[in-house]
This record gives sequence, structure tokens and C-alpha cells, in this order.
Amino acid sequence: MADSLFSTIEHFHEDRPWGSVLDAGTGAHSLGWICGLPTESWTGITGDPHRRDRMKRDFSSRIRSHDRILAGNWTDPGLLAGETFDVVLADYLLGALDGFAPYFQDQLLPRLRPHVRERLYLVGLAPYPDRAKTPGGKAVLEIARLRDACILLAGHRCYREYPLEWVKRSLESSGFVVEQAESMTIRYGARFINGQLDVCVRKLKYFQDPVMAASMRMHIESVRAKALALGELKSGGIRFGEDYVMSARPA
Repeated sequence: MADSLFSTIEHFHEDRPWGSVLDAGTGAHSLGWICGLPTESWTGITGDPHRRDRMKRDFSSRIRSHDRILAGNWTDPGLLAGETFDVVLADYLLGALDGFAPYFQDQLLPRLRPHVRERLYLVGLAPYPDRAKTPGGKAVLEIARLRDACILLAGHRCYREYPLEWVKRSLESSGFVVEQAESMTIRYGARFINGQLDVCVRKLKYFQDPVMAASMRMHIESVRAKALALGELKSGGIRFGEDYVMSARPA
């Protein structure tokens, strides 16, 4: 789905030059896409210094003299102070922010506004509904709840997603004009199932109760086996939930 989302951004951008690009919550996937664009320069920001070091190593052959990967937190008013960029990308940044800057979501878009010269592209995941009608949808919800339970039991913070309409209101009150928005149904496959349940496994070492951790490990593998056996995986994937892409310009 992420490639479709980036293709949508390219469609929104039309034939305008990319110029300088800020990846405001960078990761390997988004930065890999940016490296394939005809940019003059790019800057990637991550809240994790270890991820910064890893990405500097992994992208060493693609970093040009004007490109950079920085570790920083958007709660820091000195981060990129006085700098502006032609294009700013916020790729799932709102959802991930709770792990680095809890309760700062309503301030993120006003914080990014001074850095945007031409366009802000925002990618988000619509919050899951409380219930699902299909076996695949029920499996996605079960996996998501299990993942969050393991994160909380490890003493860590979960992501917090926001719906498109909330983001639209926040953009407009932050000095942006929303130009385009598109939602797309997500198709989940085995990669999603294994990736999310592997997160659960990695959290087990932080559990305070080793007996609970051992029991949870067995439950995780039971959920994995049940989900991977779903027939929907063989017919194009599990259709459930929505991603969205928004294009906005400074008012």
C-alpha cells in the first residue's frame, strides 16, 4: 500500500519541481522513495538516534553533499529553526508521534507550518473500527489489539492514529489550505501478519512476569497460525481499514 500512497503523492504533485524535501518522520521506506525523486536536496528527521545511525549507514551511497539525516524531536523549538523546504512529507508521522512526543499531535502541524514553502503531503492510517464483519477483518483487529497489549505490558507507548477529517480540521486551523485528499482500502498480507506479531515477540523481554511472557508467546504463535491460514490471503489479501493521503499548501 505504501507504494500506492507515494504514487498518489506524485500524482498530486504533477509536474512541479521537488526542490528541497523534508521527510519529517523519516524511515527506510519513505527515504528510499525520496532518493528516487529529482530533488535538489533532502533532509530526514527521526526521533531515534539509533535509527539515524542505521539509516546513515544504509543510505551512505545515496546521500549527496546537501542531504542529511538528523535525530531530533519536534517538541524542540530549535530543530531546523529558520529553515524552509519546498516539500514536506509527514508519512504516518501523526500516528507514530505518541512514542516520541505524547500529546503533541495537535501542535505538530502548526510546528511544521513555518518549514513549508510549497506543499505538505501527509500520509495517515484511519483508526480501525471497533468491529469487523469478515474473518480477515476480525483477524486484523485481533492482531492490532494483541500488538498494543504487548506494547503496554512492556511499559512502552502505542501509536495513536487520527481520522482524515480530524487532520483536515487541524491543517486548516494551522495555516494550510487542503487541496486534495484520497482514501484507499488497505490489503493486508502475510507480511503484515508476521511483522505485527514479531513486534509482539520483541516486547516479551520487557515483561515483568516471565510466566506471563511465556504464556503470551504461545498465544502470539497461535494467532499467527490462525491468521496465516485465512483464505483471504490467497485471494488478494485481507481488505480492511483505510490509508489516506492529503496535499496541502500554506494559506
